[in-house]
Amino acid sequence: MFDYSTLKIIWWLLIGVLLIGFAIMDGHDMGVGTLLPFVGRSDMERRVIINTVGPHWEGNQVWFITGGGALFAAWPLVYAAAFSGFYWAMLVVLWALFFRPVGFDYRSKIHNASWRSAWDWGLFVGGAVPPLIFGVAFGNLLLGVPFQFDTYLVSTYSGSFWQLLNPFALLAGVLSSAMITMHGGVYLAHRTEGVIQARAIKGAMGAALVMVLAFVAAGVWLQFLDGYRITSIINPGALPDPMNKTVVREAGAWMANYGHQPLLWLLPVIGVLGALLAVLQLRLRRTLTAFVCSALALLGVIGTAGASMFPFIMPSSSMPGASLTVWDSVSSHLTLGIMLGVTLIFMPLIVLYTSWAYRVMRGKVTAAYVKENEHGAY
Repeated sequence: MFDYSTLKIIWWLLIGVLLIGFAIMDGHDMGVGTLLPFVGRSDMERRVIINTVGPHWEGNQVWFITGGGALFAAWPLVYAAAFSGFYWAMLVVLWALFFRPVGFDYRSKIHNASWRSAWDWGLFVGGAVPPLIFGVAFGNLLLGVPFQFDTYLVSTYSGSFWQLLNPFALLAGVLSSAMITMHGGVYLAHRTEGVIQARAIKGAMGAALVMVLAFVAAGVWLQFLDGYRITSIINPGALPDPMNKTVVREAGAWMANYGHQPLLWLLPVIGVLGALLAVLQLRLRRTLTAFVCSALALLGVIGTAGASMFPFIMPSSSMPGASLTVWDSVSSHLTLGIMLGVTLIFMPLIVLYTSWAYRVMRGKVTAAYVKENEHGAY
């Protein structure tokens, strides 16, 4: 259907769509988990908060699982190098995610204050840690990851866990955490009322302002960082070979795409305006519109990262010529074609099912609802 070079671009876009879908759908319930111990002041208030996301969080995990599977199938070299270099960071994410299923299922099974408080903080860890780690990981991608390939294309990571915790990456982690907290607060404001809604709005607005400040600061900082640029001729339709190119590092290279395609500046503008408009809509109590604006902010921020790095996916700081790009880290033409066909069938089904589920379970969650559904509610 499509030639090899076109499929490479399509899958770069599809991976981006999956990341944005994960941030919007799974991100809002992680944001709710982050706010849980602070917005909910009593056991009943926390049960109300948990029940806004309890029926949906497992379905939202589909975006996370699909994204990981697509990364493995479409960009196997990226998957191998990333999970090697970020091994301990990914384990921290995995351990944090363990708290979510058991927290949702077991938290309200026992009427004991200490038991419930412990699971509340477990849900906080499961909601707050993954966005922070993912942000730190993206920050390190922009800096370059110290990995190299041997003649058999076996990757070796030469860095350490503590090297990942550098100032720029930590700023990216703050940006990611604030972005997801904002999104969760906006969703919580839409699904609740009264004092819980008021606290959620306050938390979402504060997180939005932190997100905007961190995003702007990261953008200014990025102009002075050493980015990556391919200096050799690239054949987009060639078979993957990450060693068959020359790459240089130079200050401001990550801003080059914006000079070539000025329309790309719309992405950071959407990121900033989306967050600010979400704040405005929250002040006006237009919570659904605020959620849409918040989702656009996530799209703008993630899109900005992708547009800045293109065509790089995982630059190498220790062997720049081995940096993984859209052109040389992908699977075969046949694999990408089959995966595209499967995606065109199942992605609409996922979107339709998710839309139906949210429509059926729409409306405000209140203390009265939780009491009336004592055995079915979380």
